[in-house]
Amino acid sequence: MSATVAETFGLSRTFGAKTAVDKVDLTIQKGTVYGLLGPNGSGKTTAMRMLTGLLRPSGGHAVVLGTRLPGNPEPLKRRIGYMTQGFTHYRDLTVTENLHFVADIHDFSRSEKRQRINELLEIYDLDAQANMLAGAMSGGQRQRLALAATVLHGPELLFLDEPTSAVDPETRRNFWEQLFDLVEAGTTIIVSTHLMDEAERCHRIAILDHGQKRADGTPHDLMEQVAGRVFEVSGTNLRPISRTLANGADILSVSQIGARLRVLVSKTAENPQAAVEVALRGISDTISQPTRPNLEDVFVLATRNPVR
Repeated sequence: MSATVAETFGLSRTFGAKTAVDKVDLTIQKGTVYGLLGPNGSGKTTAMRMLTGLLRPSGGHAVVLGTRLPGNPEPLKRRIGYMTQGFTHYRDLTVTENLHFVADIHDFSRSEKRQRINELLEIYDLDAQANMLAGAMSGGQRQRLALAATVLHGPELLFLDEPTSAVDPETRRNFWEQLFDLVEAGTTIIVSTHLMDEAERCHRIAILDHGQKRADGTPHDLMEQVAGRVFEVSGTNLRPISRTLANGADILSVSQIGARLRVLVSKTAENPQAAVEVALRGISDTISQPTRPNLEDVFVLATRNPVR
């Protein structure tokens, strides 16, 4: 069994009358990528800030790398890295100057600083931009700089808040390869995202909605739990068919994907196939067949009205 790196027990946070995180229990194992999946306002960033010791919980507690929170978070500072959603480094400093600044914060000696910065410039393909102002860099280049600065001191646990929300698919793919290189070297990563394809890359995810944990598991296991409830419907004139299906008693969601409709059937339906056929009764020239669930289906089933 892997060692537990972070664990929460009824972790909660309120802001006035608003509950941002509501009694959330998480267990994060060493050497994994753990995803917090949810829409904006679901509590992902608030949970992450409590786990880094930047925000005090209103209720419950967490244990992160052996440090109990709330409590004294100082022991954590040298052992974690936190990459925020926005670019927070100095745009009027060069790449090297930004990295020197971070190294000074962590009390690197002159020789250690030079060696580590040269190493990071090579790892994150920033050699050509070493003397470029951060403000003149592309979004992907700034992202690589932010990651290099975050891991400069070799953190055991890395927090990434929506790290790829503003970059193109190729940059995102390359970024994730770099994350798995870090995991291979022993780093544990907690990443927040609202992107389904990104969450599917994680070893394990927790789905958050309105501050509550709605599901928790490996992407594969969560998708298997939805098996048999997702159907593709083809036919002519899909828009009225879509509206008819959406009104079905046990139909949870209908979305058009190109020339087909993707239909998700509620947990309350004992016979999902029959639920689709009943909803399509009277509509000719339609074909429905089961299809493989994806993470979006898991998310919809976990977060929509529980009675359905």
